[in-house]
Amino acid sequence: MATTKTKKTETTTNVEESALNELFIDELKDIYWAEKHLAKALPKMAKAATSDELRTAIQNHLEETENHITRLEDAFSSINEKAVAVKCEAMAGLLKEGDEIVAETEKGSLTRDAGIISAAQKIEHYEIASYGTLKTLALTLGYNDAADLLDATLQEEKDADSLLTQIAEGGINDTAKTEKE
Repeated sequence: MATTKTKKTETTTNVEESALNELFIDELKDIYWAEKHLAKALPKMAKAATSDELRTAIQNHLEETENHITRLEDAFSSINEKAVAVKCEAMAGLLKEGDEIVAETEKGSLTRDAGIISAAQKIEHYEIASYGTLKTLALTLGYNDAADLLDATLQEEKDADSLLTQIAEGGINDTAKTEKE
């Protein structure tokens, strides 16, 4: 007669010891690295922008990004964790792609601005996905203060994405389509 063994998953009532809590902290560390490196990249993006409107939007987002970093530090603190950054491969790749777009487009062109907007929106979409997930995890784990902090940043990332769309549709894309290589 064959015996069957069933694998039990250990459960705990202590949220701090749960695998989900570990995932949440790992994801916080990931987005913390991402925001810190984005803050270093945004001045270069602003400098590369052709239109004053895009340059101003990027500079304003730099100020927001610095606030996002502070909020993340507050979120770590609210769950009694030290704020630690762990390399975010996704953000590293997105920032590299942005650098490549700038390098491959003509200085002073609106095609470059369209490329910068494309790169910036990919970053925003990554951040929106990350903050949305983190907020949901925080709520699930009962970290309401952290959830509120993450939600505030999530809303700003959505607003930044909308602004980039408005700038692109406000004339940059139409003018860029007439530029020659």
